[in-house]
Amino acid sequence: MENTAQLAKKKERNDQVKIYMAKLARYTWSLIRLVLVFGICFIILQPLFTKFAVSLMSEPDLYDATVQFVPRGLNVQNYLVAFQEMDYFGTFLRTFGLSALVSILQLISCTLVGYGFARFKFPFKNTMFVLVILCLLVPPQVLMLPLFLQFRFFDVFGIYELLTGNAGINLMDTFWPFILTSLLTQGYKNGLYIFLMRQFFKGLPVELEEAAYIDGCSAIKTFYKIMIPSAVPMLVTVFLFSFVWQWTDSFYTGLYLNNYTVMSNALSSLASSVMSDQLTFVSPALVSMMNNTGTILVVLPLFIIYLLAQRYFVESIERSGIVG
Repeated sequence: MENTAQLAKKKERNDQVKIYMAKLARYTWSLIRLVLVFGICFIILQPLFTKFAVSLMSEPDLYDATVQFVPRGLNVQNYLVAFQEMDYFGTFLRTFGLSALVSILQLISCTLVGYGFARFKFPFKNTMFVLVILCLLVPPQVLMLPLFLQFRFFDVFGIYELLTGNAGINLMDTFWPFILTSLLTQGYKNGLYIFLMRQFFKGLPVELEEAAYIDGCSAIKTFYKIMIPSAVPMLVTVFLFSFVWQWTDSFYTGLYLNNYTVMSNALSSLASSVMSDQLTFVSPALVSMMNNTGTILVVLPLFIIYLLAQRYFVESIERSGIVG
């Protein structure tokens, strides 16, 4: 009887140790996860906080070693100068119009192509999809000269030159290069958008389309009546990706738009504009403050858009099937 009681106490003690170790492991993992999340957030947000702090500083603050992240006084003069030099509201409207146009066109074309890869069978399907993925690996600088020549002397099969004798139509400093590349899924990061849409459509049940076909729907009607409403979260995500990358793009806008001001080239020329307006020497501190102020003004609309569309973004990532 005594041995039985001792065994029961020993078992109870072992159970308590197991419970304690399980709680310790759970709390340890929670602590590690918290540290990792905090570290990642710090890495992402620290540069933004630093730029925001510098944008509110004055020149003496930058030269003061005791001032790190909190300025001694709020200096809004930097924002007033940046607003004027960047022609902020006009530049904002132009950039918004271009980004919205490009995003809508890329969304339409990449959704159609992604759905085709996900649902239809055609010759060399897998090979073509591999080529789409390989497009993500090609640096845009490699295509700079061909793209410039293509749109500087634009001609389809030489028809324009044959009829007029001229060496093509000059499409530079217009939206046409962006429109054509977006419609033909050759725009910035279009390979990624096609991949995302393909993965999302592959994750949807085929039975949805089969039921629509039984009810007499054609493939086109099934696509825009059944598949498009089901893909709203991913459509919002692709639109956001396209909008953000077009908003901050400096390569293609610098290539196609030499005399048209958008956010990216307004930011790159902000420091030089301030220098040209100053009759005296412009200190590096002033240049740094203006660059940081301009960066905050460029990023602020994107931050607001992300806050408004965050729910769709998270939902689309969860349902995209990327991990598979």
